[in-house]
Amino acid sequence: MDKVVATAAEAVADIPNGVTIAVGGFGLVGVPEILINALLEQGATDLETVSNNCGTDGFGLGVLLEKGRIRRTISSYVGSNKEFARQYLSGELEVELTPQGTLAERLRAGGAGIPAFFTPAGVGTQVEEGGLPLRYDGKGGIAVASPPKETREFDGETYVMERGIVADYALVHAWKGDRHGNLVYRTSARNFNPPAATSGRITIAQVEHLVEPGELDPNEIHTAGIHVQRVVHVGPVTVGIENRTVRS
Repeated sequence: MDKVVATAAEAVADIPNGVTIAVGGFGLVGVPEILINALLEQGATDLETVSNNCGTDGFGLGVLLEKGRIRRTISSYVGSNKEFARQYLSGELEVELTPQGTLAERLRAGGAGIPAFFTPAGVGTQVEEGGLPLRYDGKGGIAVASPPKETREFDGETYVMERGIVADYALVHAWKGDRHGNLVYRTSARNFNPPAATSGRITIAQVEHLVEPGELDPNEIHTAGIHVQRVVHVGPVTVGIENRTVRS
């Protein structure tokens, strides 16, 4: 039952090329940056990532992106990541843009064993009708477009079907964790980490504070240890500020 591994490098050592990885975090908050950096050093490539965004320049998934390790990503937005935008528009990166709430539910559904669900988000748009650019051709045209999605009517309203996401691996960040893999997230870091954690076939958690089994109040546990296969104690981390706005 002791799921603790000594280092981040050991935790990600067996991640092969070409796998799908769900990654927690929102902007700079709750990002498992130490695990991501270890994966960068490990060398896995041709990855498909599932995350709210693909990191920022020089941080989080952005470091894998800069080295050309990611071939495809499912995300909600590009944000201020200039390299993300450049690779997408140049046709180097395939991007499946998904409404934020839909993405969270796709991860949650996959972790709960639900293959698909219906949602009103995106009805009447290219999310439903298809045609969103998954990959550009580098010349301003669309090389690969999203296909149309199935719709169904419930109680007089139209809904679009979305598929649940099950990832080969998941990387998450938690404030506290015990040796059994039970996790507690702190404040806004409890964003995409819980659904990402449950969606992974193998989930690896970096935790700031490692405690012994029984020390966590069961009522405070956000992700049960049954969903987590590996735990790495990384100590306290510092969260940066993505966009600093001050008055002159």
